[in-house]
Amino acid sequence: MVDTSPGAAIPSQQRAVPASLFAVCFVLACVNAAFFPAGLLSGIWIWRPDGLGIPTDFVNVWAAGKLALQGHPALAWDWDVQRQVELDLLQQDFPGYFAWHYPPPFLFVAAFLAQFPYALAFAAWAYASFIPYALVMRAIVGRGFGLLLAAGFPALFSNVLVGQNGCLTAALVGGTLYLLPVRPVLAGICLGLLTYKPQYGLLFPIVLIASPRWTAFVSASITALVLVLTSWLAFGIESWHAFFHWLPTFSQAFLTEGKATWWKLQSLFALVRYFGGSEALGWTFQWVLTAAVAVVLVTLWRSPVRYSLKAAALAVGLLLTTPYLFMYDMTVQAIAVAWLVRLGLNEGFRRYELPALGCIAALQITFMMTGIPLGLAANLMVGGLVLARAGSWWRRQPSPSESALATA
Repeated sequence: MVDTSPGAAIPSQQRAVPASLFAVCFVLACVNAAFFPAGLLSGIWIWRPDGLGIPTDFVNVWAAGKLALQGHPALAWDWDVQRQVELDLLQQDFPGYFAWHYPPPFLFVAAFLAQFPYALAFAAWAYASFIPYALVMRAIVGRGFGLLLAAGFPALFSNVLVGQNGCLTAALVGGTLYLLPVRPVLAGICLGLLTYKPQYGLLFPIVLIASPRWTAFVSASITALVLVLTSWLAFGIESWHAFFHWLPTFSQAFLTEGKATWWKLQSLFALVRYFGGSEALGWTFQWVLTAAVAVVLVTLWRSPVRYSLKAAALAVGLLLTTPYLFMYDMTVQAIAVAWLVRLGLNEGFRRYELPALGCIAALQITFMMTGIPLGLAANLMVGGLVLARAGSWWRRQPSPSESALATA
């Protein structure tokens, strides 16, 4: 029986991993693997040498979970209450807020983690969330090199450093796309779980309707509804009231006033604001880009272009269309790169692809070293690689094997 799953590859088509690609991923994976244990021991990750906690993103997860465990889940969205819990934990002051702004279902994760000591919860979250992300990358690439690609992806460093959820987001995006042609119900469940990141909720429904892939759409809708109901029962209707009450405050602070500073965000909207453009101008550029990406995706997903490219296009499209995009969320870009690497390993890389992938990695590393917001450029380069590959299939009928993937 022939395996036509998205991750399958015909043995005769498989090629050796290019030495340059392997070397870069190996070096970056070693850096990621060595830095954090060393950082924990030396006092530059999680805790300082004097025993004080280092203020960073994960503190809001632990603090929100602690409030939920204490029977006050709705207070997690109160910036002042949340900040006081964080101050008590870290034993030092810090400028601004690490505010909790996720929908109530994500409190299940936060409450589970808050049962453990802060340092243990932080490290466990960073490493445990890496596992599904790495497995999805392995599945997409179709061979063991996918694990090395996952471990060496530059944005992973930013994600682990601050204890963010980029790995979980990438795992759910990648799982949805990998399972969609062969296990649409499971794909829908992954997509439903992704609703903890509402900013990714625009393109998936559009693509599923345009395809059309109703089984996955219904499965995702049911999963999301179940999450809403279970969180309602667990944390009360007050938690949902608090979420919607504080959402405008969050939007005002981050997308109007730039409280997070514009250089940290990697979207077109933020880039316009970074260079001094007005909020109205930023939104105009962002919505034009979003509309263009949506049109391209609908056209692509309704075409005979092979599924790998459709999946890669949607993964990078998610990053291009949200104005609220930090470097840790760029871990999702690894999913798009994995689909491109799968094609390259099966059919051969085009002359420009490996240098382009190297440049994409360099842009992310440069941001981490200099603070220059280069994430948009990296996402546009990935999108360009996807469209360049898609061009050769755009106007011809697919082969039987391609047709099976394109219409699955």
